[in-house]
Amino acid sequence: MQSFNTSSNDTTEPSESGTLVAVCPVDALPQGTLRRLTFSNGSELALYNIDGEYYATDNSCPHRGAALSDGTVIGHIVECSLHGWQFDVRTGECLTVTEKIKTFEVRDVEGMINVVVENL
Repeated sequence: MQSFNTSSNDTTEPSESGTLVAVCPVDALPQGTLRRLTFSNGSELALYNIDGEYYATDNSCPHRGAALSDGTVIGHIVECSLHGWQFDVRTGECLTVTEKIKTFEVRDVEGMINVVVENL
């Protein structure tokens, strides 16, 4: 999976629920793909384009910490490559057990994918 290094001088602006961070142009995330986002503080998110809609979640599976960006996406479900736990990328709900992953707001702003994050 391709990583997007967001430690560059991308424009950030405040948002109601966090900081809006530009991460990549929309054409860098084709429909049906998922990518790893790595921030300058070392935190990671998984970014998804599902049917032309963008989603972002924690990149770490709560079971054993495997990168969800290394998993498989079918519909709105990402499956962890390590043990098969499945998560709905829209809500973070796990379909396998009662665990949950954090989701993040994603916006398309003038052809750039932006993620609303806290505490960068």
